[in-house]
Amino acid sequence: MASRFTELAVDCHDPERLAVFWCEVLDFEVIDRSEGKVEIGSWVPTVEDVRARQMPPTLVFIQVPEGKAVKNRLHLDVSPIDDCTEGEVSRLLGLGATRADVGQGSDRNWVVMADPEGNEFCVLRTLAPQSQALDAGVRNVDPAS
Repeated sequence: MASRFTELAVDCHDPERLAVFWCEVLDFEVIDRSEGKVEIGSWVPTVEDVRARQMPPTLVFIQVPEGKAVKNRLHLDVSPIDDCTEGEVSRLLGLGATRADVGQGSDRNWVVMADPEGNEFCVLRTLAPQSQALDAGVRNVDPAS
């Protein structure tokens, strides 16, 4: 017997706000919504999809009254697929993310960020084809610098 990792639950104050943010980050869509809860994923699976191991996990944002008090013990890592890492960081800042310092130091090849409610996540190296990432990196250079 075995189980499937089907969803990751995230406690939050505003499930709708985080769902919108993470849908933009991950190119997901809302697949279920009920009072105090929003579930997002890359597509709407069937039970057969889950049993056949063809379902990537979803994110479920659940409204809770208490705020975030400490650093997350679990976080998401995301990898850009069509831009360089810094280009993706800029895009995420525009969506409402912030840079976060969790003691990682400046010599890391990933960037720690936080979503609009302060949940940490990391932006890793790009998975974009090298020429595409280089082109994106050139596009994202600040001409004032």
